[in-house]
Amino acid sequence: MKFLQPPPRFLAAMIMFLALAGCGGERQSAAAPENSAGAGSAVEEAPDMDRLARDYVLLVLELGNHDDSYVDAYYGPEELKQQAAASDATPAAIAERARALRQQLPAEIPADGDLENLRRHYLKTQLRAVIAHAESLAGAAGPSFERETQLLYDTRPPQRKLADFEPVLAELDQLLPGDEPLHLRVQAFKKQFVIPDDKMEAVFDAAIDACRERTKKHIQLPADEHFVLEYVTDKPWSGYNWYRGGARSLIQINTELPVMIDRAIDLGCHEGYPGHHTYNALLERALVDDRGWIEYSVYPLFSPQSLIAEGSANYGIELAFPGEEKTRFEKEVLYPLAGLDPSQAEKYDRVLELIEQLGYAGNEIARQYIDGEIEGDQVVALFQKYTVKSPEKAAQRKRFVDTYGAYVINYNWGKQLVADYVEQGVASPDERWQRFATLLSSPRLPSSLDW
Repeated sequence: MKFLQPPPRFLAAMIMFLALAGCGGERQSAAAPENSAGAGSAVEEAPDMDRLARDYVLLVLELGNHDDSYVDAYYGPEELKQQAAASDATPAAIAERARALRQQLPAEIPADGDLENLRRHYLKTQLRAVIAHAESLAGAAGPSFERETQLLYDTRPPQRKLADFEPVLAELDQLLPGDEPLHLRVQAFKKQFVIPDDKMEAVFDAAIDACRERTKKHIQLPADEHFVLEYVTDKPWSGYNWYRGGARSLIQINTELPVMIDRAIDLGCHEGYPGHHTYNALLERALVDDRGWIEYSVYPLFSPQSLIAEGSANYGIELAFPGEEKTRFEKEVLYPLAGLDPSQAEKYDRVLELIEQLGYAGNEIARQYIDGEIEGDQVVALFQKYTVKSPEKAAQRKRFVDTYGAYVINYNWGKQLVADYVEQGVASPDERWQRFATLLSSPRLPSSLDW
């Protein structure tokens, strides 16, 4: 994930004004002119959606020529890939073409949940993100956390003060008393839960099998779905899913730093079942194979789709292992496989719950860094203090923000938005799974979750 001849200054300013005016808030109103029309309003003459979709895919692939991280997955027609590879279009030219393409979509789209309207809204919102990222690569806009979250991810996450997290740090301090800085005490406590290198494969295989079996009870997966698991180092992330199409993925686990026992289920669910691998496979089957919607054969990383992808992947962990089931499974299955003592498992889980609450502190640190309020050394120090990471993990987290910018919001804020959608008016676990599967098979984005 990275960040492009700018247009004339006046035009750039107008573009920014219009783009921001069309942005959704943290939950965009169904009455917003950008996305909907009032009851009984007539939709403008429908454009040729298949042609627009094909042009959109080509734009995304061409923009990938300027940012190696941008095209996260592509399994569409080979001729489009070759056409894009031969293109010498600049980011500024790509932004201009994306604006022209976006103008061909209806000015008002009914927020009625109809799949065709969701498709129109998807393309219009994704194109807005293409424009924003292309302009950034062209140098037309300086770094801005708010701009990235609104234009790239279709949302406005809550802003917190770092002081708001002091009570959480205080509880951690009580749980893990001592004279050393809190982040050192946390790391010392966590060391007893490190998966030994020679046990890594057995632990992850068991965790992934459990994630898959629990998912299969509620979601019909493609019969031939499969992924390959690799262990890698020297990455800014802990795990990554590279979707290949045909219900196939390459999942990589970063073992550069110690891997704790809780990460086996977390990564097995997040990257695999019911997370990224499941999400991509269901989208491919429901929208590409069954409906022929080519736009879903490409996944631009810096786009609203990422909030749904990351949010659903994180929510999927708790969906597959609700309540105390994760701890129970880890104690009964994973701890023995790793040769670890489970006697401190409950205390460890409470520590992890508190650390998760500090995730929004990480968002605030990223915001300050991207907006130029703090510099590199301060970033690492603040990650250590407010997210209780080791110096190595804090430096890795800074590398992540350097590479992916405001993408960090997609994990915790995305999880919250997905949870709100799935659990609205739903009581039973089966109903939650049903709404979750519907989300994973639909064209919904953050601003269309209420449709």
